[in-house]
Amino acid sequence: MKDVMFTVDENVRIAENVYKMTLYGDTSDITRPGQFVNVKLDGLYLRRPVSVCDKTDEKLTLIYKIVGKGTERMAGMPAGTELSVLSGLGNGYDTGVSGDQPLLIGGGVGVPPLYLLAKKLTGEGKKVSAVLGFNKAGEVFYEKEFAALGCDVQVTTADGSYGKKGFVTDALPDGCTYYYACGPLPMLKAVFNSCKSDGQLSFEERMGCGFGACMGCSCKTVTGYKRICKDGPVLYKEEILWEK
Repeated sequence: MKDVMFTVDENVRIAENVYKMTLYGDTSDITRPGQFVNVKLDGLYLRRPVSVCDKTDEKLTLIYKIVGKGTERMAGMPAGTELSVLSGLGNGYDTGVSGDQPLLIGGGVGVPPLYLLAKKLTGEGKKVSAVLGFNKAGEVFYEKEFAALGCDVQVTTADGSYGKKGFVTDALPDGCTYYYACGPLPMLKAVFNSCKSDGQLSFEERMGCGFGACMGCSCKTVTGYKRICKDGPVLYKEEILWEK
């Protein structure tokens, strides 16, 4: 982890209330798909955590949804804006245990980190399937980008306005050897209960510091309490305990 200055190259709307921001800077601390960064915004005390969608050695891609003051401010940032970014946070996904036909399951803004994961898995020669869930057609993004990597992509919308009507659990294929999931808590719990294979789930949590100092995002697991920002956000299926 280190604090890096990045410069905004592009910041564009790609779906309803969803933006893609590309930045130039040192991305060397980002070593695994599923990691995130913490963006400092002037006038706001807490940094904003955003998952990493894609990266090269000098370029970082973030996809975020406007949900409050911080992300609303980010949406208005023009090219050339400089940002202080804590880079390389979190543990990320482990691709060494995925088998030959991994399944990626994403909901809403849980989709972006799965794109970098898909790049890594397809680069390892694995046959990747992806189920991407959204509320409605206007919120759908990155379907074509996943397909361009060679993934077999299925899109669901809750209202049936695009793709298959229903939730991601209504479109789960047979025969996957392993799954990776990222999305809101109800979706993760539904996936956990529906998928019989092993997997890894990335949790969304309100974070104070983003690197494990404040203990504000701790959750109970079978091996004790873990910090979502430091020991996660990715947890293995077998270590997850759901609160009743």
